[in-house]
Amino acid sequence: MIEIKITKPLHTADGAIDLVVNKEIQNGDFLTLFGKSGSGKTTLLRILAGLETPKTGTIIVDGEVWFDSSKKINLPPQKRNVGFVFQDYALFPNMSVRQNLEFALKDKNDIKKVDEILAIMEIESLSSMKPIHLSGGQKQRVAVARTLMTNPKMLLLDEPLSALDSAMRQKLQDELHEIHKRFGIISILVSHDISEVFRLSNRVFKINLGQITDDGNPSEVFANQNISGKFKIVGEILSIKRSDIVYIIEVLAHNEIVKVTAMKYEIENLNIGDKILLSSKAFNPILTKI
Repeated sequence: MIEIKITKPLHTADGAIDLVVNKEIQNGDFLTLFGKSGSGKTTLLRILAGLETPKTGTIIVDGEVWFDSSKKINLPPQKRNVGFVFQDYALFPNMSVRQNLEFALKDKNDIKKVDEILAIMEIESLSSMKPIHLSGGQKQRVAVARTLMTNPKMLLLDEPLSALDSAMRQKLQDELHEIHKRFGIISILVSHDISEVFRLSNRVFKINLGQITDDGNPSEVFANQNISGKFKIVGEILSIKRSDIVYIIEVLAHNEIVKVTAMKYEIENLNIGDKILLSSKAFNPILTKI
């Protein structure tokens, strides 16, 4: 379990704000940090990894104090046993895939660990290749594999799939989900993609200007639970066009474009690019901004 009670001043496009977190994260949680850029999501990951220091507070992981401002305790990153996966892969370009994994190995005699992780991530065939010859999806798979070499207590994922195409992104989402279950670790993901949140997470912190405004499962955080519908789909508005007295809304949902009719009052607070919940009551679609 992770117990976090910290404050950290941030300078953002919205001015000076304080990141304030007072939460417990349970073993086995796959937690997503969701919110606008600059709200403090990546900063929280970096604080957990020891790459940034809070102004005040404590971080306790499985009973071990990682940070305590009052006692001047601040474990360095190498002692925190955290796996951090970045958006830009952060692989060593002069090393092969195998060498990248071997470099991260704590016990250099446990060379079998390399073969085990190569097999789990299905990248044995890439082991002798250098990162320059790999696709984006392959690089990210190697980056995840390298973090697993240290048997981390938690896996920190800073928008690791945002640069990938939709098909590869969904494939790696499935792999991350399987890794999370297989290794039984706490996973904490930064994402702006609501479909990704629903696909991976059992818990979401919605962060706004440094404050956690919502904490719950994805349906609790994003969806109106009072809606009783035949179906519910999370999507993104692509276009809003008027057609006589109604409006035609094009929604991208699960890589499919859905066209929905709506009255003027239903679309008054909707804009292109908004994330919405598309639900149906007796075949009458309802659009809910989220």
